[in-house]
This record gives sequence, structure tokens and C-alpha cells, in this order.
Amino acid sequence: MGHDPNRGCVSFFWRYIMSTANQVATTAPITNAKASLVTKFADRFSVDGAKLLDTLKATAFKQRNGQPPSNHQMMALLVVADQYGLNPFTKEIYAFPDQQNGIVPVVGIDGWSRIVNSHSQFNGMEFKFSDTTISLDGLDNPVFEWIECVMFRKDREHPTIIREYMDEIYRPPFKGNGNNGAYVKKGPWQSHPRRMARHKVIIQCARICLGYTGIYDEDEAQRIIERDAKVISSQPAIELDAEFDTEEPQTAKEPVQIEQSKSADI
Repeated sequence: MGHDPNRGCVSFFWRYIMSTANQVATTAPITNAKASLVTKFADRFSVDGAKLLDTLKATAFKQRNGQPPSNHQMMALLVVADQYGLNPFTKEIYAFPDQQNGIVPVVGIDGWSRIVNSHSQFNGMEFKFSDTTISLDGLDNPVFEWIECVMFRKDREHPTIIREYMDEIYRPPFKGNGNNGAYVKKGPWQSHPRRMARHKVIIQCARICLGYTGIYDEDEAQRIIERDAKVISSQPAIELDAEFDTEEPQTAKEPVQIEQSKSADI
């Protein structure tokens, strides 16, 4: 996998938003400190503020484990949605849970299209593809080796050109073992590899050309979460000295096996 500046850690911008939200929000009902932002959103969609929050918690910002986000998570998401003018009801932005009981702000391709086209200096873009092809695991046919996005600004003489290589951005199908044996779960990278590559290069080019930071697409969010999970699981266990280990030894229990879901990727 090639170097991706967004994979190192969740950006300083997002950590700042979460830190700010934690200072002004608790698990108690929405306070006056947040009322202005909630009211702003409610006025935008011509709905009652309380109903707006309840609806967003139950729909657009509902986490995949079925739990609604906390108030400080709600505020952080609303801050991002407000800053970029995104509509959570049309899935331009939604919440993606991470491994530390937090959330990663996910912006769908429709959201990225909106913020790119609404930028006052955006002046169009075009794509270029390599003549050479590459074969990748999970694909029936070879695809282009790389794709370029050329993005233009009204206030700059030269365009921004970003090239992404398929062997770096491609996500192979998930392979696992369940009760019925080995299985392969394919996703959008197998059904629409060219479209996914185009989405990736648009997003990377928009970050550099237009300066968008702190937001991710779902593919990036999944990679961030998987990376964090590997880091956590690789930490060495803490061993106590025998003199401090006063608990009675417990009978070993059989491990519980959890089978990977076979449902298709969203």
C-alpha cells in the first residue's frame, strides 16, 4: 500500500472538533451552548430543533450497532456538516463508528461533489487514464494501472494534477473462514473498480487543490478503523508480578467464535 497522508491518524482538524465538542457537550439534553447550531440546522430544513436532533440520531447519524450517537458526537457531526454545507438527510455526511467508541465523519461521493462544485474558485476537472493495465485479485478483467484527476481553479494559472495507482488504492475482497468453510465477500471495488478509482482520485485532488481536510469517504474510514484495530490488538499484554497476583486462578473457558457477516458491503 502506498503512502496516504490521511491514513497516519485522524486529522488534527477532526481531533480539534471532537475536543471542542467534549468541552461544551455532555450526555445531558442539548444545552443553550449548542442551541444556536441546532437552531441554524432546524431553520435550514424548516423543522423543530428537538425533532431534528431525534430524527438525525435515528436516521442519518445512527451508528451501525443500532445505538444513537451521544450529544457531543452529534455536535461534532453538525459542526462538520455546517462548515461544508452538507445535507445529512441525503447521506452527504454520516457517522461511522471506530474502535474506540468514537466516530469518523464520513462524506459520501455526493457530499464531495457538492463541496467541490460549490467552491467559489473551482473551475472544472478532467480525468486521464494509463494505457497500461494491471490484474488485481478479485477482478475478472485487467484495469488501468493509474488514473489522474486534473482540477482547475479560477485563481491559479496551473491546474492541480493528482495520480492514483490502482495497486495502492484497490481494496481486495475479504476472505474468511466460517462454519461452512472458506468464503469470499466481494464489495464495490470488485463490482465497480473504475468508478471507485475515479471517486478516490477526485477526493485526493480536492484535498490538495481546494484545501478540504478532516473528512473521509467510507473506504478511508474503514481503513482507518482496521488500522486502529490492528494497533490495539498488537499491544503486548501487561503481566503482573506474582506477589501482586492475589486472585484465585480461574477455570479456562472455551473461546467464542464469531463468524464474519456474509452480507454485501454498503
